[in-house]
Amino acid sequence: MRHLHLGNNTQNFYFPGKTQLDSKESMRYPQIITSYNPLTYISARKRLRRVNPDVFMANYWMPFFAPMYVYMSKSFGNDVFKVALIHNLTPHEPRFFDGYLNRLFIKQFDAFVVLSDKVKQDVLSYRSNANCLVLPHPKYKQFGEVQEKAKARAAFSISENSKVLLFFGLIRDYKGLDILLAAMKHLDESFILLIAGEVYGDKNKYLKQIAQIAEGRVLFHDHYISDDEVSNYFSAADCCVLPYKAGTQSGIQAVASSFNLPVLVSTNGGLHEQIKEGHNGFIVDHLNEEALANKIENVFSGGKLQIVEEFLLQQDDAQKDEWSEFADQILNFISFEKSK
Repeated sequence: MRHLHLGNNTQNFYFPGKTQLDSKESMRYPQIITSYNPLTYISARKRLRRVNPDVFMANYWMPFFAPMYVYMSKSFGNDVFKVALIHNLTPHEPRFFDGYLNRLFIKQFDAFVVLSDKVKQDVLSYRSNANCLVLPHPKYKQFGEVQEKAKARAAFSISENSKVLLFFGLIRDYKGLDILLAAMKHLDESFILLIAGEVYGDKNKYLKQIAQIAEGRVLFHDHYISDDEVSNYFSAADCCVLPYKAGTQSGIQAVASSFNLPVLVSTNGGLHEQIKEGHNGFIVDHLNEEALANKIENVFSGGKLQIVEEFLLQQDDAQKDEWSEFADQILNFISFEKSK
């Protein structure tokens, strides 16, 4: 089957980082549209209409894409069922026009697949009778297998006896890295923080905080991590910390799950919805540096990490292909909604 890709690349002045493109994946799907260039909408519209689809599905995670998807959805009549897969509706860094663009977008679609109940509530706040299916993000499968922990740590010159916290992914203010760095000052020297990801924002803010922590306790890899490097980071860690100030769901949480790595999340947003404390992960109720430090110390005490790791391993052995199940549920949802 030939795949058409609605590209979401932007010019350098729209994109605050260096790159998020993996060269191995760059030619996998042909790009037929550029979100910031309305002139490409016309040719893409013609191409999609020639396909004569039964269903049009949009992948949405920020209001910036609303004009493109509204234009494309209007290309089809009522005989084409329109579904939106929404990762996030309310931006973490809001702008005055976000609500207007979201309303335009939601108005054009017949049904919605969302990745957390928080996003469902956001959709319903715009359209109270919206048909929504909540499906948690499946585990990723493309990042390889779990490595031996000692070998993974050796690649970063981390001792086997260290307690390793991982902060992974794009670094933006709402993700709370500043709070985690502040919490490190309350933890003893056995704790190591491994940071991997490119900064979108004020990098100097984090560098100043790191300078206040003992040398060697924070490893800061400020660049895009390619797919074949991901396993090293998650295999070296004891716990993935997601101290988000806001957030509806997280792909990083799904990556951690794929490596059976326990996560520590905040109650802000929807990250905690799938977590049962001490069973398949950990939750910090109050997000400040002292509370986070105390929670981290608690997580590493009394064999709690080992209990969660064992559960995640057992769950992984018992689970089927989550992505196939995810796709099947979406197809069943579409079939049901279309038949109404």
